[in-house]
Amino acid sequence: MKNKTYLESDHIYLRAAEPVDLEVMYEVENDSSMWEISCCTVPYSRYILKEYIKNSSYDIYADKQLRMMIVQKGSDMVIGIIDITDFVPLHGRGAIGIMIREGYRKHGYAKEALNLLLEYSFEYLHLKQLYAYIAVDNEDSIRLFNSCGFVQSGLLKDWLHTGNEYKDTILLQCISPN
Repeated sequence: MKNKTYLESDHIYLRAAEPVDLEVMYEVENDSSMWEISCCTVPYSRYILKEYIKNSSYDIYADKQLRMMIVQKGSDMVIGIIDITDFVPLHGRGAIGIMIREGYRKHGYAKEALNLLLEYSFEYLHLKQLYAYIAVDNEDSIRLFNSCGFVQSGLLKDWLHTGNEYKDTILLQCISPN
């Protein structure tokens, strides 16, 4: 019987960040258009990101987070990043975030990456659930998460501050079937 392969599909694979990913991470973390959804308030330096890559154990239980690079098969191009953050081992849950780089969006890569991470989280890490906070007007993300089995379990009024307004946010959860 063949062993189960996690973190790999027909078109992409997920892997740990490596020093070669520094420029991609710098580009992503310093894209101010993403800050309102990531809760980032300042740019990251290359030095800080380099130290993050160097010091991460890539053990979700030690780091309380997991960052994976989404890599296109064939070209080995990093096309995005997917994270589990706010990991709470006692309750077997973590928040999930995903970002696909411009030019690679609308090709199904986000759905493949999200499904790979769900499978890995539930079958290998034995997590109970993953959740995401998404602004109510981010219809593409809501559709993506719904298509991967996430369901709305709450509405947070005026949750995200964006420019001159506050936006409502929905809480989506995906609970392990096991």
